[in-house]
Parts: sequence; structure tokens; C-alpha cells
Amino acid sequence: MEVILLERIEKLGQMGDVVTVKPGFARNFLLPQKKALRANKSNLAYFEQQRAQLEAANLQRKDEAKAVAVKMDGLGVTIIRQAGESGQLYGSVSARDVADAVKAGGYTIVRNQVHLDNPIKTLGRYAVKVSLHPEVTVIVAVSVARSQEEADRAAAAAAATPVEEVVEAAEETEAPAEAAASTEEA
Repeated sequence: MEVILLERIEKLGQMGDVVTVKPGFARNFLLPQKKALRANKSNLAYFEQQRAQLEAANLQRKDEAKAVAVKMDGLGVTIIRQAGESGQLYGSVSARDVADAVKAGGYTIVRNQVHLDNPIKTLGRYAVKVSLHPEVTVIVAVSVARSQEEADRAAAAAAATPVEEVVEAAEETEAPAEAAASTEEA
């Protein structure tokens, strides 16, 4: 099914692109969320008439997201969870938990803006990507600890390692895992 994108969608295209997607993706996600229109003559004409207004509205939302991103830069949140002796959590930390912790920090986000590749299942410090706009993302440092005292000790140790180093460490651990997954497939 061909659709006209009304905003930038990661790994799909920019605003105004006519792309081919699977019908279910269009029906269940793009069209109900008002992220796309079906590609037909009347919708193409409508989009061209509204293009300037859509781009202006998108630019305004992007500027607002950039302003919030500047304020959120370097934000760190702490999540307290029960864990075993080895550091394994009883349960996991999901995108909803991270969104709630960021809300408690004074910023308004919803859980679908938080991008976790995998649920967090061990104690430690993690870099989590938060999308404020399709073109604006912020890295939030999430610290998972057993108690507030342990979180304070970890925060003191983390003060020596900025968020950028946490991001680099997360990328280094993901690269071997991806390489192992690709060798298993072969």
C-alpha cells in the first residue's frame, strides 16, 4: 500500500515522501496515528495545498522539542527495584517505568517516547534514548538500584563517568552481541 508521510518516520522516510508499506502497518499504525495519508490523487492534491502549514507546524514542534532537549540534557533518574544477590531484578524495568521516573523529574513524556532495545533486568546504570520529536532524541541516564543509599553511592561513582561514557559502553556491549547473533544465523 502506498502512503504519503505527514511527518518523518525513522527507517521509512521524510515528510512528503510517497512510500510503499505493508497494508497492516498502514491500517493499524500510520493512518490511525495521522502519520500518513493513502496515496491517491485527491490526497496528493490535499497534501500539496497543506504542505506549507504542515511543515510550519512540524518546525514549531521540532523547535519546542529542541528547547526541552536542552533542558533534559544530562538528566539522570534512579529507579529502586528488588534484586537478588547476583544483581538480577525480580521483574524488569520497562519503558513505562522510565517514563514515570522522568515525569517525576519534572518533564512530561509518554512511554512510547522511551526506546528500550531490551527490558532492563539487572542492577546498574543504563543509557536510554527518549524521542521528543521524530528528529530530536535525548539520552537519559537510568540508574537501577536496590535502595536509595545504594543509588546515592552509585550516583557518586557515576559523577566521575558522564552520560557519554555510559552511552559508549552500551554501544560496545551491543556490538559483540550483534556480531554473535549474525554468526549464529550463518
